[in-house]
Amino acid sequence: MAKLSQRHLLGIKNLTTQDIELIFDTAANFKEVINRPIKKVPSLRDVTIANIFFENSTRTRLSFELAEKRLSADVVNFSASGSSVKKGETLLDTVNNILAMKVDMVVMRHASVGAPHFLSRHIKANIVNAGDGTHEHPTQALLDTFSIRERLGTLSGKKVAIIGDILHSRVALSNIFALRKLGAEVLVCGPPTLLPKYITSLGITVELSLEKALAWCDVANVLRIQLERQQIKYFPSLREYTLYYGITKKTLDNLKKKIIVMHPGPINRGVELSSDAADSHHSIILDQVENGVAVRMAVLYLLAAAN
Repeated sequence: MAKLSQRHLLGIKNLTTQDIELIFDTAANFKEVINRPIKKVPSLRDVTIANIFFENSTRTRLSFELAEKRLSADVVNFSASGSSVKKGETLLDTVNNILAMKVDMVVMRHASVGAPHFLSRHIKANIVNAGDGTHEHPTQALLDTFSIRERLGTLSGKKVAIIGDILHSRVALSNIFALRKLGAEVLVCGPPTLLPKYITSLGITVELSLEKALAWCDVANVLRIQLERQQIKYFPSLREYTLYYGITKKTLDNLKKKIIVMHPGPINRGVELSSDAADSHHSIILDQVENGVAVRMAVLYLLAAAN
């Protein structure tokens, strides 16, 4: 059986193209499983997985939990908001206490960049990064690229525009790494204040005009404005942002070609995407949600097999 080159999934940067293709092939098989009447397989029946979320999350946590249960793993959920972390317990102490309960794998989201990498150097369990600060969110990039490949057949030579709050987005960075590894051309588009200074060093195009970005791309991956991460005002108002960077169904219908619209969620309807655009035939947002479970099943299964 083919195996991943890594014991952990800390970021897309660490994966090889062969790793990504193996995850995609495994996810395609698991997608067939979750569309059967009986959706469970016994693949991880003897594995215990702890979901440790130091930041609020609904979609990602539920997607991981569903993936784990579809694989018949034993699942432990930990939320920092009601834990001893509030009493001053360190990250390492928290996780070591959980591992003392004989946990095999840890799925972790943390506000600090590098937190999963730190853990991977100190504990024996497999670590899956479910988002670290504004750094990476590897499973989101995997499900996004899997969804594009499913719809377009390949990523090689495809043009993908990532539009919105690039500065605060871990999804953007992971997607850039994944798309470039798989041969896609990448463009980022947003207000200058929401584009990080290092972005051009990643070998991608920067475009300030939404109209030009949409005319160029085959796929528009639209990101939400992350107001919760913004300590200062990066643009005058949401209304002005929507005026220049909001996408409506009319915007899409006026293009001279059909493009795919994606969004990692949650959508700020009426800000970056209007409801009629999010629910239009251009959108594959619900496909992303379904594919998220299959891709996370693949990641967990392959990491368990790598031990």
